[in-house]
Amino acid sequence: MKLLVDSGSTKADWIAIDDNGKVLFTTQTLGLNPEVLTKDEILFRLNDKFDVSHNKEKVTHLFFYGAGCGTDRMKNFLTMVFQEYFTNAIVSVYEDTYAAVFATTPKNEQAIVCILGTGSNCSYFDGHVLHQKVQSLGYIAMDDASGNRLGRHLIRAYYFNKMPKKLAEKFEKEYDLDADVIKQNFYKEPNPNAYLATFAEFLIKNKEEALFQDFIREEMTAFVENYIMQFENYKEVPVHFIGSIAFYLKDELESILKEYGITLGNVLRRPIDGLIEFHIANK
Repeated sequence: MKLLVDSGSTKADWIAIDDNGKVLFTTQTLGLNPEVLTKDEILFRLNDKFDVSHNKEKVTHLFFYGAGCGTDRMKNFLTMVFQEYFTNAIVSVYEDTYAAVFATTPKNEQAIVCILGTGSNCSYFDGHVLHQKVQSLGYIAMDDASGNRLGRHLIRAYYFNKMPKKLAEKFEKEYDLDADVIKQNFYKEPNPNAYLATFAEFLIKNKEEALFQDFIREEMTAFVENYIMQFENYKEVPVHFIGSIAFYLKDELESILKEYGITLGNVLRRPIDGLIEFHIANK
């Protein structure tokens, strides 16, 4: 049994396949970002899902693509945790951008591949090797145009009384905006970046609001200038996107890219289905 896992900070999609690519089961766990979780927290999330815990000894190969796996230290840490848990498996840990590349980019084709979900990322794929110009420092310093950045805009607009009254009242009905609750999630609970990203759904549902359009433009412009334009050939190759923010704000994204002469390529909400085809072809 092979396990293919695509994990963001918020959630992780799991698919088990046999050697012929037949899907044995699919499931979801909470995200497994090693930058923000301890070993015990990761193990708790694995044990909390029956399909994963019940089949852990049957797994022969684990291919994990995850947020927070951009450094050797984090890859090695997560590999160690998985090898202890999936005792009979060969474990391979990749940063989440590789899942995006394999799902969106035809074999041997060049492209810039971006992730806009809870967090954000951008790499250049030369047809064989992935290249990055920006080392991520995580959600506090970076993550332009991500769900957590958009969520931060909403919280600030609400608390600084910049949000129109009717919109603020609507916001209050959908979320618990008590200051103590927010601070608890910011400073006491795991995954504050994923918590911030939960507010982005409200922005997407009300994206026609002028204030929210300003937030979207500000963040996506920053992403283009800080990430995509790091690569000199950004006008010469397609730019593919993975993630819920790119998927649900595709029109806004495409409009801003056109202003910079950038060609929008494939836009997928999640890469997991494309990973099945990739691993079947490369078994």
